[in-house]
Amino acid sequence: TEAFERAGKDDAVRAVVLAGTGKSFCAGADVNWMKRMVDYTFEENVQDARTMSRMLRAIRECPRPVIARVHGAAIGGGVGLVAACDLAAAREGAVFSLSEAKLGIAPAVISPFVLEKIGPGQARRLALTAERFDAVEAKRIGLIHEVAPDEAGLDAWIERAVRHIRSNGPKALSACKRLLSRVAGTDWDEVEAYTTRCIAELRASPEGQEGLRSFLEKRKPDWATDA
Repeated sequence: TEAFERAGKDDAVRAVVLAGTGKSFCAGADVNWMKRMVDYTFEENVQDARTMSRMLRAIRECPRPVIARVHGAAIGGGVGLVAACDLAAAREGAVFSLSEAKLGIAPAVISPFVLEKIGPGQARRLALTAERFDAVEAKRIGLIHEVAPDEAGLDAWIERAVRHIRSNGPKALSACKRLLSRVAGTDWDEVEAYTTRCIAELRASPEGQEGLRSFLEKRKPDWATDA
């Protein structure tokens, strides 16, 4: 959150590229975090969800254009990160999933960003099936803007995007982001209050607890049935 706030205040920064290190862009929740979170109180869950929501809002509201550079997996919250960015490109072989329902919870905090990017029809399909989809499908539904064949192609597309951005007035770009957000008419404070309480309730529910514990114990949750 602080990094995007700093970038937005630095006149020398014309664009921000959000990338992952290691094998994936963002492969979902950290296991150690999940071990702690399974015992969180309702209020601790609300605060944790609010922290994530404010990070996503910092990306979306950053005065500078933000570009997602996706490789490997973008699972759960990783899809939210991609959706919060202004532009996004992924390498062939990248996989995406709104996987939360498999854990007995819902993509609550990321949902407004995902809805804005891919629309309610695709969001419903992907949230309810929790299926994995590839970069070609991600481009088709509007989550990303380009599929690159390799790392060099991915970097080349981002470099071209940055060149275009640098030819535009920085204050005009900031105004564009504010304008499009205002025209969309979303009350982000109200949305944040609802989504953070929603995920806190789901995490603390019996089904949410079973989903999280079954994941940590590497077994199927008790509701799972073979197709």
